[in-house]
Amino acid sequence: MIQFAYSNVDKEIESYGYDSVTKSHCRMCHGGCGTLVYMKDGKVAKIAGDPDSPIGHGTLCSKGLASAQLAYHPDRLTHPVKRIGPKGSGQWQRISWDEALDSIAERMLDYKKKFGAESVVMGYGTGRENEAAIYRFANLFGTPNVLTAGHLCYGPRIATSVITCGSNPIVDYENFPNCIMAWGNNLVIGNSDEYKGESLSLCLDKGAKLIVVDPRMTRLAARADVWLQLRPGTDSALALGMLNVIIHEEIYDREFVENYVHGWEPFVERVNEYPLNKVSEITWIPEEKIREAARLFATSKPAGIQWGVAIEQQINCADNDRALLALMGITGNIDKPGGQVLFRTPKIRNVGEFGAHKLLTEEQKAKRLGGERFRLAGNFAIINPKCVWDAVLLEEPYPVKMMFFISSNPLMTRANADEVRRALEAVEFMAVADFFITPTAELADIVLPASTWLEMDYLGDFWKRHGYILPRRKVIQVGECRSDHEMLNDLAHRVGQGEYWWDDFEGGLDYILEPMGITFQEFKKMDYVRGELEYEKYRKKGFSTPTGKFELYSTLLEKWGYDPLPQYREVVESPVSTPEILADYPYILITGARSPGFFHSENRQVPWLRELQPDPMVEIHPDTAAKHGIKENEWVVIESPRGKVRQRAQFSEGLDPRVVSAQHAWWHPEQKDSGHGWNESNINVLTDNSYASCDPAMGATSVRTLLCKIYAETH
Repeated sequence: MIQFAYSNVDKEIESYGYDSVTKSHCRMCHGGCGTLVYMKDGKVAKIAGDPDSPIGHGTLCSKGLASAQLAYHPDRLTHPVKRIGPKGSGQWQRISWDEALDSIAERMLDYKKKFGAESVVMGYGTGRENEAAIYRFANLFGTPNVLTAGHLCYGPRIATSVITCGSNPIVDYENFPNCIMAWGNNLVIGNSDEYKGESLSLCLDKGAKLIVVDPRMTRLAARADVWLQLRPGTDSALALGMLNVIIHEEIYDREFVENYVHGWEPFVERVNEYPLNKVSEITWIPEEKIREAARLFATSKPAGIQWGVAIEQQINCADNDRALLALMGITGNIDKPGGQVLFRTPKIRNVGEFGAHKLLTEEQKAKRLGGERFRLAGNFAIINPKCVWDAVLLEEPYPVKMMFFISSNPLMTRANADEVRRALEAVEFMAVADFFITPTAELADIVLPASTWLEMDYLGDFWKRHGYILPRRKVIQVGECRSDHEMLNDLAHRVGQGEYWWDDFEGGLDYILEPMGITFQEFKKMDYVRGELEYEKYRKKGFSTPTGKFELYSTLLEKWGYDPLPQYREVVESPVSTPEILADYPYILITGARSPGFFHSENRQVPWLRELQPDPMVEIHPDTAAKHGIKENEWVVIESPRGKVRQRAQFSEGLDPRVVSAQHAWWHPEQKDSGHGWNESNINVLTDNSYASCDPAMGATSVRTLLCKIYAETH
């Protein structure tokens, strides 16, 4: 479906004296929201939501509204620089783009010649829509090592969905589910992945029932018909308990199970291992509440599960996702209107095809760091970060000599920040592309100035599974900043990949759109393109799995040596698994609560957004605070067996007194020393990245659940 409509904004332009308005799409978080960018005297004067947008419908969050403050920030990096002092010294010299890219190319080719292409690691952060170009560059160069957030964020949902039912099932909010189960996802704050909070809110206003699974009393939990306040890290046990109810009360979709499911009998046997009395003991949730939620979800048709990253950042990552997929499947909500739909993308070259994965040789694929240890991740070209740090620090299984991070700040966002810091200091050469000199960029040899979404042409939401692609239209140029795609296109020519790239990256956009028979210039005249809509496709074609069915029993996991059925594992550090340290670390620490103004480590220097929250906050129950003499809003110390940091105390009666909830990725750009306070409030100083604590198939790091103590800073 192609639309050409264009909003009539002439009156507003005339009334407020704007010179022009351009439709585009935001990328301040997971993106997709349509925008109207108003220009005056060659600068962005205002950004508003586009009411014609199929994604945001005219709504826009605080991050989108503040985009111009990011683009025009006085501390913005606007030209390439190279380090002229020791790592972390903060001494930089301006250089040209040619010198920067020539230097990076020279290093890459030298390391490839001496140590193999695998000695160079490419990396990118969460959702800057550069993954296809980065994988294309890496695969053509010959390195199998691309370090992403994919081991613990969204990647597991894709990986487990593909092996279970062929694609990622997306909640069909357009057709108004009668029941929504929000599991580890606070959509009205986070606006994650394919979703925006507005769509969920409209469904609730229309009368949809809401089940929320979350240790915290979030806005959604406060609105829920059933709130399941589980013990952190016990999601898969809870899901298996709900499946137990649905199966034994025979409220599953018998027709779907009999005709389209693989592995029903062994799956039922596994579910029988999780009776409600056992699940209640594990999760801290009363049996009747679990039963109520299971019945409500199974009998309210259609229904969807709004799942999020919280269930993936733990040892049960893949099994959490697989258990939730089972809930979607056996209740008959897969690929149903208002249920969980396997949307089709438009007829374009998808991320995998553009990423040139087929051009990486089998010999080089076999060298992927952690590929044998984490087979599910390796199957999707995803690696665990600790494998990279080990290759730098220990040269195991081989040395990594160079890293190139684009839109990524791993010092703030990866587990065991002290080890990350050691690796970034030790690697022989590192390049970074970002908006600012971040704590990670401070340790680089060359830093490249990246463009914001206002400064680039691109295909918005190219990587998502909701079926849309959206034109992003460049409206400004700030300094010498370039998009990630443009800089990679230029670098590719310098390392011998020219035949696979273009004179400029618009050629790459044309290449993506070529199967549709249109160019990017033609696409820019459209509002959006959507893939063909069809429901219950499995009735004609089955599922894109080895058996052609919805695999409750995963034949691929069995082939790779893993348990083919979902199970529950106790978190490596918990009151159950490590009771010997409870006296010193009596509280369960959860991390990663989202804030409206921040996107992981980004935006803490943007005035409007920092004003929303000037300091990092840790939520604690008032009774817990009283026990330790902690006053609200005072600085407190959070300590784990690995380190300690400081955040301000915020009281919440919506937390179990045994649980503490801290924010992640905090640094202090206003501190002008070279480290910008990277370890002052960074919760990843406390987290563990040991292999034993990671998901065995996906390699997900357990950054969400650990043990801690908390006390007043004056203690």
